[in-house]
Amino acid sequence: MADGEHTFLFMDLVGFTALTAEQGDDSAAEVALSLYARVRRLLPAHRSEEIKTIGDAMMIRVEDPRCAVDLGLRISEEIGEDSGFPPVRIGLHTGSAVCRGGDWYGHAVNVAARLCSAAGGGEVLVSDAARVAAGEPAHVEFGARRLHWLKNVPEPVAARPVATCSLEQPRTALRELASRVRRPAAGLSMRFREVTG
Repeated sequence: MADGEHTFLFMDLVGFTALTAEQGDDSAAEVALSLYARVRRLLPAHRSEEIKTIGDAMMIRVEDPRCAVDLGLRISEEIGEDSGFPPVRIGLHTGSAVCRGGDWYGHAVNVAARLCSAAGGGEVLVSDAARVAAGEPAHVEFGARRLHWLKNVPEPVAARPVATCSLEQPRTALRELASRVRRPAAGLSMRFREVTG
C-alpha cells in the first residue's frame, strides 16, 4: 500500500465506561459488537476499510475524503436514531500516514483519533485539511471553525462540526433563484411590448 495522503475516521461511544459499570461487561461488549456490525455494513458503499477496533472505538481508512464525510454523517445519524446506543462521536482528518504490517501510523492517524476525543456526543468533527480535500460538498453544512489543542499534537488543529443540510435549505435557495430568474424575464417582456407596440 502506497504511503502519502490518506483520510482516517475514528469513532467511539460517549459514556461507554459508565455503560460498562452500570450494565456489566457482557452487555457493554454486545453494544460494541452491535455498533461494529452496523458500521461494517456501510463501509463498501463509502470506499472504506476497517483497520481495527479497540474497546468501543473503531478506526477506518477511507479512499475518498468526500466519502469519509458522508460515512461520518451516516454513522452519526443512524446511531443517533437508535436508542439502543449511547451517542457516537467521530473525528476525521486527511494527511500523511504509512502502512506497516497491516496497521497505519502517522500524523493523520493521530489527529483523527484526537479529534474523535474532542468531538461531542453525536458530533462529526472534520479537520480543515479533510474539508478542503473533500471539496466542501454542497449537501453538507460545516459549522464554525474552532482551533483544537490536541494531546501530543504540537500545533493546534482547525476543525469544524458537520451536518447534513436540511431539505428546506435547498428548496429555499431554489425559490430565491427562480424569483431572480422570473423578474428579469418580466422586465424584458414589457420592454419588448413597448418597442413593438
